[in-house]
Amino acid sequence: MTRVRSRWSRPRPEGPSSALPTAQPSPVELEECLRACSVHSGKLVGSLDSRRTALAEALRQLLALWATQEQTAPAPATGGLLRRGAKAVTGGSTLSNEVLDALLAVGNKAVVCGYDDELNLTLVISDTILTQRRNSRAGWRLRGRLLEAMGLPIAAVDAYERYLELTKEDGFGVRARVDGIRAATSARTELLALLERSVPDSARFSGGPATDVWAEGLAAHAAGDQPGAQARLVGALLAMDRTDTVEQEVQEAIGHYLDLSTSQHTRPAPELTQALALYADTRRNRMRGPVPDPLFGGVQWLSLGEFRNRVAGRSVCLIANSGTVGESGMGAEIDAYDLVVRFNSYKIDPVHTGRKTDIHVTIHKHAFNWDKPVDIRLVFGGNSPDWKYSVRNKLVPGAQTYVNDESLRWPVRNIGGWTQEQFSGIPTSGFNMLWLLDFLDVSPTLDLIGFDFYESGAYRLPEAMKLAITNVHEYGSEKAWVMERAQSVSGMRISLR
Repeated sequence: MTRVRSRWSRPRPEGPSSALPTAQPSPVELEECLRACSVHSGKLVGSLDSRRTALAEALRQLLALWATQEQTAPAPATGGLLRRGAKAVTGGSTLSNEVLDALLAVGNKAVVCGYDDELNLTLVISDTILTQRRNSRAGWRLRGRLLEAMGLPIAAVDAYERYLELTKEDGFGVRARVDGIRAATSARTELLALLERSVPDSARFSGGPATDVWAEGLAAHAAGDQPGAQARLVGALLAMDRTDTVEQEVQEAIGHYLDLSTSQHTRPAPELTQALALYADTRRNRMRGPVPDPLFGGVQWLSLGEFRNRVAGRSVCLIANSGTVGESGMGAEIDAYDLVVRFNSYKIDPVHTGRKTDIHVTIHKHAFNWDKPVDIRLVFGGNSPDWKYSVRNKLVPGAQTYVNDESLRWPVRNIGGWTQEQFSGIPTSGFNMLWLLDFLDVSPTLDLIGFDFYESGAYRLPEAMKLAITNVHEYGSEKAWVMERAQSVSGMRISLR
């Protein structure tokens, strides 16, 4: 039996006010947050859930960092790639950039666990970050993810909108997420209105406790009283809609009601068919968001063999997003190649980087430069469902002629068959592309420009400069692989052919 409840596990106060969180954070001091993290870390000992294991490691790193900072009491960091204001807006300890990053890592690991305890921990972390850093883009995005996971889509939209106000480049596809939530909410509203019109007697039961009315409806259905069951079940759905029932449970109840309605071996009424279509729209938009052009502007899909034919016999240069490129003065030389390949959040400065981009290679997780017109866009990703989701939601119709299919999704692993034992790190987009071109071996010229493996720092779009140079890649191993195959090295240019 479906039980109507709230996943919000803290006690609700008496009276009309709601204990459910909103987009607006509640003040939480850093010490309180760290105590909550410490307590939660102890709860995860011995957990066999891989998500909680990852969370436990993130908590360990956070607490170790905090212990070190407590001992040394360093001044807040203000330099490097991550430039954030470090002064707290309330009393208590200052939230340094390093602790902020560690808290965000914990929050992002906790929210994907989906359990009440982890969602409550994420709420404390989100409150703390936004208490200390009111304009933290990552903090607002985390809060949107949290509210969505807690079944509060309207509040999630408010948090996501705040994130979008603070950023110029929506590198995480948040706008598409907001559009999906709004489309799903609209479809759900239309669905419930349809059910209310189709079952007029439901109004008699929409004011009672949803759980009790739902149980009565199931009992009536079991007894063969279909009209009575319909009235009570729809009444319970309307009661859920008018209270604080979380979104996931409303969707579960609607699905259960439609299952019962379609279990009758009779021709479905037009209203039921329409209800099923609206329910499908609700679920689809909640998961993936609306797609204005399902054909993506007539894009053509590239397999491995078709990609080979597109690059065969042509000179190719790969341009790194490194600091040296931004000062190279090599723009004209770069544009002279037949094919210019750029990566992820590349930045164009014609004098130094050249103007043209023939192939844009990007990891699926970000959405930088997906709107820039190119001939070929290669989207890489290690997880097939996540890759499909990103391609569907982030691809801009008309911005590219060709896009890779799944045969080119993860070249080093899927085509090369490299195992974790052979290469334990996550291959970068640049290394995946370079390996692919070397594997195909059909380009008379294959040059790398500016590939110093971030020794000179990053040169990216301004919004992407806020992203840290991640440590999940093995830059040293990638560099060694490149230098073993280099035919010549001249200044910033490494030639593999």
